Amino acid sequence: MNWYVLIAALLASSVEFVEALTIVLAVGTVEGYRPALRGTAMAVIVLAALTAILGVGVLRYVPINVLRGIIGVLLLLFGVKWLRKAILRFSGRTALHDETQIFDREVGKLKKSQGNAFAAQATAFNGVFLEGLEVVVIVLTMGSAAQAYSSAIIGSAVGLVLVLSAGLILRAPLSRVPENVMKFVVGIMLTSFGSFWAGESLGVVWPYKDASILILIAGYLAATWLIVSSMKRRDAATS
Repeated sequence: MNWYVLIAALLASSVEFVEALTIVLAVGTVEGYRPALRGTAMAVIVLAALTAILGVGVLRYVPINVLRGIIGVLLLLFGVKWLRKAILRFSGRTALHDETQIFDREVGKLKKSQGNAFAAQATAFNGVFLEGLEVVVIVLTMGSAAQAYSSAIIGSAVGLVLVLSAGLILRAPLSRVPENVMKFVVGIMLTSFGSFWAGESLGVVWPYKDASILILIAGYLAATWLIVSSMKRRDAATS
């Protein structure tokens, strides 16, 4: 069991599942849960097939060293994108992500076409598929590069169970989930994994092997803290 991969997959997938759940709950609130669940089930089936097909193809036909290089770059891009958003939010430049606002916005859109079960089902499908696609990419990339598919899948599955359980109990957008913090942590982890695997593919010999990921995480945390602090000081000086 690769605990680095499992934890990273759990956190990253949980963020995406919370966003997908918000859309499904909005559909269920306006049109009822039958079309919402039908759209969700269809999206899950398509995503599962996509994961199985791409996963087998990637492992069978792409050399592991080349794979780690490609995946390292992809994870760096993902991680930097999430980190950029987190830096802007924690520095006060951008509003914090609010699932309640997103839920209300989706409900408003759906009410305009209320009574159209097909549109409601399509909305649920699109929401779950698009958010789930990011989960598929994370599972495939992290599982392939670390040769730890089971850890990535288990992490994502645990995230799905936790988010679904909370959604079924509350039947409300998970506005109390510290999603902004989770996105920041995931951004740090993806950037660190990306750096590690990209370096390996280029022939970098990490001094402590997999434990070097912890050093990278600490380094990116420190750099991000310095950037956020600098932006806050600059904004305070100009206000």
